[in-house]
Amino acid sequence: MKENQVPGFLNIFVLIFSTLALVALLLETLIPLSSETKILLNHFDTGICFFFLFEFLYRFFSAKNKLQYLKWGWIDLLASIPNIEYLRLGRIVRIVRIIRVLKAYNSLKEFTRYVFQDRAKAALYSALLLSFFLVMAASISVLQFETDPQSNIKSAEDALWWSCTTVTTVGYGDRFPVTTGGRIIGVVLMVFGIGIFSTLAASITSILNTPKQQG
Repeated sequence: MKENQVPGFLNIFVLIFSTLALVALLLETLIPLSSETKILLNHFDTGICFFFLFEFLYRFFSAKNKLQYLKWGWIDLLASIPNIEYLRLGRIVRIVRIIRVLKAYNSLKEFTRYVFQDRAKAALYSALLLSFFLVMAASISVLQFETDPQSNIKSAEDALWWSCTTVTTVGYGDRFPVTTGGRIIGVVLMVFGIGIFSTLAASITSILNTPKQQG
C-alpha cells in the first residue's frame, strides 16, 4: 500500500509525532534533565507509540497486499516500540519514517493541497496537534520553573495533570504554579486553550453540517 493511498492527515500526524519523538530523544540525550522531566518525556513517548501502533495496524489491515506492505511496514512496527533502554533503536528508526512520509508528497504544493483541501478538517486536526504540543511543552516547562519549595507541582504526573486541566480551562485548583515563570506558562496555556477548543467546536459543527457529496 503506497503512502499516498492512506488519508493525507494520517501521514501529517506521523510526520509531526515522529519529529516530536526525535526532539524528545535529543533533549534527553544532549541536555541534563531532572528525573521527573525524563519520566514526563517517557510518558509522551509512550503515548506517541500507541498512535504509531494504531497507524501500523490501520495500514496493515487496509493493505491489499499485506506481504508487500510488510516489506517496509516492519519499520512502522519497530517505530511503535516504547522508550525502553535496550530498544532505543525503535526511536532512531523514526528518522527513516520521516523520510518515507516526506516521499509521499512529491512537492510542497502537493503537501499544501493535502492540508487545505478540506479547511474544516484541517482546522480540526491542527487544533488537536496544537493541543498535544502545548500540553507537552507546558508540562516540561512548568517542571523547570516550579523548583520553589512552596511549589505543589513536583512530579511528572503533577505537571501533566496541571497542563491538561489548564489547557481545557477547567482548572481544578489542586495543582497550580507559584513562580512567575510558571504563571506565565499558565496564562499562555489558558489563552491558547480557549482558542483551541473554540476551533474544535466550530470545526466539528462545520463537518457535521456539510452535506455529503453524492456519487
